[in-house]
Amino acid sequence: MVEGYVPTSGSKCTCQASEILLFPCSGGSNCGQIANQAAVRLTEQGVAIIYCLAGIGAHDKVMIDTGKAAKRVVALDGCGTACAKRALEHAGITVTDWICVTDEGITKNHDFKLASRDVARIVRRVRESLSGEAS
Repeated sequence: MVEGYVPTSGSKCTCQASEILLFPCSGGSNCGQIANQAAVRLTEQGVAIIYCLAGIGAHDKVMIDTGKAAKRVVALDGCGTACAKRALEHAGITVTDWICVTDEGITKNHDFKLASRDVARIVRRVRESLSGEAS
């Protein structure tokens, strides 16, 4: 189980550094939403903790420092534009694991009725990356 997750209360963020942080792109396509749902599922399973990519893009110092303090940083992008990966790198955060949904054989579209098998495929792929297994 991942240590360090403290839910936010009120308007002040009480998030803390963690062993493994997940930064999904959450973009405006099925693939962005698959990345987000995979991050939610991995957080629920205790594998890692979903973190706020928008806070990184907003140059929030506390969030950037938290990202830099993580032992593993997983960028989950919906497509090859790699917005999550690029935003993290722009903020000076080292991406240790990069997963791109379209690279896993899922076609990008604007159908938001997400297939649970696609979310499960990305969850499995992140687990493989974190364990060092080849896909």
